[in-house]
Amino acid sequence: MAAQTMTETRTIVAPGRKSLSVSAPRKRAHTVTASIILSIIGVLFLVPLLWVVFASFDANATVSMRIPESWTLDNYTGVMTWELTWLPLLNSVLISLGTAVITVLVSLLAAYPLSRYAARYQKPFMYAILFGTGLPITAMMVPVYSLFVAFGLLNSTWGVIVFMSATSLPMAIWMLKNFMDSVPISLEEAAWVDGASSMQALARIVVPLMRPGIGVVFIFVFTGAWGNFFVPFVLLFTSDRFPAAVSIFNFFGQYGTIAYGQLAAYSVLYAAPMVVLYVIVQKLSGSSFALAGSVKG
Repeated sequence: MAAQTMTETRTIVAPGRKSLSVSAPRKRAHTVTASIILSIIGVLFLVPLLWVVFASFDANATVSMRIPESWTLDNYTGVMTWELTWLPLLNSVLISLGTAVITVLVSLLAAYPLSRYAARYQKPFMYAILFGTGLPITAMMVPVYSLFVAFGLLNSTWGVIVFMSATSLPMAIWMLKNFMDSVPISLEEAAWVDGASSMQALARIVVPLMRPGIGVVFIFVFTGAWGNFFVPFVLLFTSDRFPAAVSIFNFFGQYGTIAYGQLAAYSVLYAAPMVVLYVIVQKLSGSSFALAGSVKG
């Protein structure tokens, strides 16, 4: 009976060390504390999202979050014009999609030799690539602006795409190289025995098996380009070429006046393509790594 009334304990034995006894109440206290902290963090992230949703349907939206007294779609109908919303969103899709596609293709070709071949200075080269991810974009804009002036690329959408692709390459190469390391090289060796070249093995063996990794890099680059404000703001001049990240300033009026309702409605429309992209990539990725290691010898 006395043994039944004792506090439940768990014994943890580490190799070469004395056994430790951790009481169940202490473990539960740690779990409750972690849950409370995570809940507070979740609420802090949820409140701004709720403000955006509620304010987009509120005709008298303010900076304070509140449930609308009367729900309306006037904020959405007010921003759904070609010049104000659809053209900037189309520019954002063009810039982000072009940046993501170019970055993924180039980084795949760069990551393949880094993953499959041993080079003398490979590690310093990888650290140099990693160093490139830490360069602040604001520090590079002055020489980049001069370069764009020299090549006549100012106010050019394709010039912005090329530059943003170049700035996204270091992190994309590093990420794809790590993903490619997880694909067994024995699968490529089997393809080489059958007469496939390195590029054929990359396209037919490696790429299909690392589709989830490619999807992660694609979303990472696309999201970075989608939310990039500084580069298009500096390198583009006319409003018909501005992406949505720049044109959103139209809702910040003069003398501190802000159209909160229309700003919130525009923000919902601005965020919707990213949610759709994430769902599509999740569906296309599937369980592509299920075949990894299925062929050997």
